[in-house]
Amino acid sequence: MRWWLVGSYIRRNRVTDQTLTREEVIQRNLEAVEAHFHNETPETIQQAIALYTDDIYWEGPSRGLVFDNAGDALAGYHDIFKSLVIHKHTHLRRFATEEFVFDDCIYEATYVEDHMANFPFPAGTKVSMRLAHVFEMRDGKIAKEIAYEIIREAGGPTDNDNIPAGSEVTVFE
Repeated sequence: MRWWLVGSYIRRNRVTDQTLTREEVIQRNLEAVEAHFHNETPETIQQAIALYTDDIYWEGPSRGLVFDNAGDALAGYHDIFKSLVIHKHTHLRRFATEEFVFDDCIYEATYVEDHMANFPFPAGTKVSMRLAHVFEMRDGKIAKEIAYEIIREAGGPTDNDNIPAGSEVTVFE
């Protein structure tokens, strides 16, 4: 392999997709997205942002957000960190092609402070968020991230998901 996973960050030689096999490109894309998610914490968010291309687009269609640079995306992540206390994460599925990675999960959280633009509930609300991501990939980096956030009140009538057997569940203290 021309690249490898080191801790929570991907290090690669400067290799374009054209020089890799289809399987290598797909594996690299999956590992880049895994490293991105792994580093979506206040302490390591810069490592997640480092996996973006220079011409990144980040979109949150349900909240009407479009960021066309890494700095605005970073500020958006900090708003999320200030606003949500996550209690549980259920990972449902992830798959990739040479150009895209799809990821589907559910977060259970409390919206503690009103910092997220266009969030549909007031601070203090317990929410269930079905979060589907589509990542457009280029040369092992994320060129576009679309986060489809379906935000429901926890326990409400629309808080209903078909969770595949074997889904990975993480509960946070």
